[in-house]
Amino acid sequence: MPADPSTPNPQPDVRMRGFARRTTVAETWRWLDGQVGLLAAETVPLDSLAGRVLASDVVSQVDVPAFPRSMMDGYAVVASDTLGASAYNRLALRIVGEVLPGQPPRAGVKSGEAVRIMTGAPLPPGADAVLPVEKVEAVGEQVFAQDAVAAGKNVGVVGEDIPRGKRLLSAGRRLRPQDVGVLSSIGVAEAQVVRRPRVRIVVTGNELLPPGTPPRDFQIVDANSPMLTALIERDGGLPRNPGIIPDDPASILQAMQDDVDVVLVSGGSSVGKEDHAPVLLGQHGELAVHGIAMRPSSPTGLGKLDSRLVFLLPGNPVSCLCAYDFFAGRAIRAMGGQATGWPYRQATCRLRRKLVSTVGRLDYARVRLIDGEAEPLAISGASMLSSTTRADGFVVIDEDLEGYPDGSDVTVHLYDSPGEGPA
Repeated sequence: MPADPSTPNPQPDVRMRGFARRTTVAETWRWLDGQVGLLAAETVPLDSLAGRVLASDVVSQVDVPAFPRSMMDGYAVVASDTLGASAYNRLALRIVGEVLPGQPPRAGVKSGEAVRIMTGAPLPPGADAVLPVEKVEAVGEQVFAQDAVAAGKNVGVVGEDIPRGKRLLSAGRRLRPQDVGVLSSIGVAEAQVVRRPRVRIVVTGNELLPPGTPPRDFQIVDANSPMLTALIERDGGLPRNPGIIPDDPASILQAMQDDVDVVLVSGGSSVGKEDHAPVLLGQHGELAVHGIAMRPSSPTGLGKLDSRLVFLLPGNPVSCLCAYDFFAGRAIRAMGGQATGWPYRQATCRLRRKLVSTVGRLDYARVRLIDGEAEPLAISGASMLSSTTRADGFVVIDEDLEGYPDGSDVTVHLYDSPGEGPA
């Protein structure tokens, strides 16, 4: 049973502190990085491995190829038999058999003989080269070599692609489709990968309507949960969102105690009368950070509830997006074995007009690209989610800067260009 949210709390109401001292982003990251650990490994079948992070090295137990094989359609021959062959000096060889892929050779090759062979088929005993089909002329039971081949030519040797005992893929690698193909080639049917973080989305607000519902009366539609779901999936997490939670402490606490690794509470994170989440986290867990020196997203909170990491994200959509990317996404990626840095490709662009900030506060400024230059959109307007769709990316203005003058070169994090940031 969940704990009684009305249990007396000897600490003062966190909502009344008024964010007297806001924690810096760097301080928040230090606390967060100290709490995050790699999740345990789980075994996943081959067809579900793409995009997952390896928990241990993969060492090949076999040679690939496991037998000498032809790399061309043609004729398996003794290379010395073709010495001096040309279009004007055709050398005759007797055809003694044929070998197809997946079949054992039925005949060996002696000097003066040739075996018809297909790409990928095993090289017959005695042969040491393959003469391509375009370099011969076949007449009945004879083939006439019109070019010379050296020993080993057009032959794949044992272990040429992957030798037995080779470390093929290292722990921490995010598996690409071609990696899955290579694993299949060495007979791997399943692999140990880092477990994906389970993330509970707790959206609160009596004024909210379910996602996709037409707005009506004085209510607004929940935009944050579908956005958070997509962000969590992007970062390798498993989102869980049963629906909007009523604005009452018991319901919010019960949702925060779900069996997950991470809890994201969207809304109710600030200092208002209906902002229950900070009080609940302070009473029943640890509210380590509440109020961050940044714009938007200053009401963001971080803490722990038993073994769960809890993120109190502002209800305003842009603030929610910003706080997720700065903090929750960083943790989810780290827990799943991915790089913690920004999951966006970066570009250096010239500012079309100045960006103004305040020393002591980090700013997340949306920009759009015009002719390769960055045009700032309004830094404020945390409820204007459409500003992120008009934007091509964002610029981070560090807390020790007053902004950037017109014409400055700035780093733009591009929304539409996912990439792997530095660890």
